[in-house]
Amino acid sequence: MTEEGERRPETPAEADGTTGLFTTLGKQLKVLRERKGLTQKELGHLVAYGPDAISAMERGVRVTQPELLEKADELLEAGGLLTAAIPDVKEALKKARTRHPEWYRGYAVMEAAAIELHHYCNHAVHGLLQTEDHARAVFAKRRPFLDEQTIEKRVADRLTRQQVFDRWPSPVVSYVLEEVVLDRPIGGPRVHGEQLQRLLQVGGMRNVEIQVMPTKLEEHPNLGSAFNLLTPKGNAQVAYTEAQGFPRLITDPEEVRKIADRYGIMRAMALPPTESRALIETKLEEL
Repeated sequence: MTEEGERRPETPAEADGTTGLFTTLGKQLKVLRERKGLTQKELGHLVAYGPDAISAMERGVRVTQPELLEKADELLEAGGLLTAAIPDVKEALKKARTRHPEWYRGYAVMEAAAIELHHYCNHAVHGLLQTEDHARAVFAKRRPFLDEQTIEKRVADRLTRQQVFDRWPSPVVSYVLEEVVLDRPIGGPRVHGEQLQRLLQVGGMRNVEIQVMPTKLEEHPNLGSAFNLLTPKGNAQVAYTEAQGFPRLITDPEEVRKIADRYGIMRAMALPPTESRALIETKLEEL
């Protein structure tokens, strides 16, 4: 999906005044990790998080969940330093709320608490799937150019949104990606390779299914824009589209039904998750 102009959402920590807590925890986590001689990737593997998530936590732009603090405290031999902060973290999470520009706020709130999330991506990797370096490459090359501070803020905001994967109970999530999304090497071979690995990682979660729509297909039910479908808890499904900076939150039941119908047809036409995974692995090997 495209991005807004120069406006950006605040992270939950900024919105609720808990920046200091998560910045301090991030610094402690980094010191303990380095003392143990672990890379961000190695620690992430041990606590079931990706290296981008660990990086974001260490920089204080992503909430460190209580369960991660418990695991990290033991693995890094912190002696209770990290677990001592759990009550404060839980209190901060009670107050946490995601603030975004008015045009995006309604969707952002629903996304953070949705019980189902379904996405069709026709030209770019969805923001919730992007690695830190991929997101930075996207923002660095967008026009008009953004200054370095804005780029870093946008990247941090994108990583913060990815906390949707950390929630419990987990939402049901699915993606239909056009094959061209896998072929466009945004950021160069290294960044693109890490992005493909990220797709494999997220696709391996038990609540997530990723399917690829082969380019060779001779027919297609949706040659319009990318879209998201989400189901808020206790409410009807809605749709969200965005084109050239113009967002649209669709709540009309009939319009949402039509989009959901097209999505269902695309899922039936796309490669099954196992075949999609094999295709992603093949493209990764070919880099």
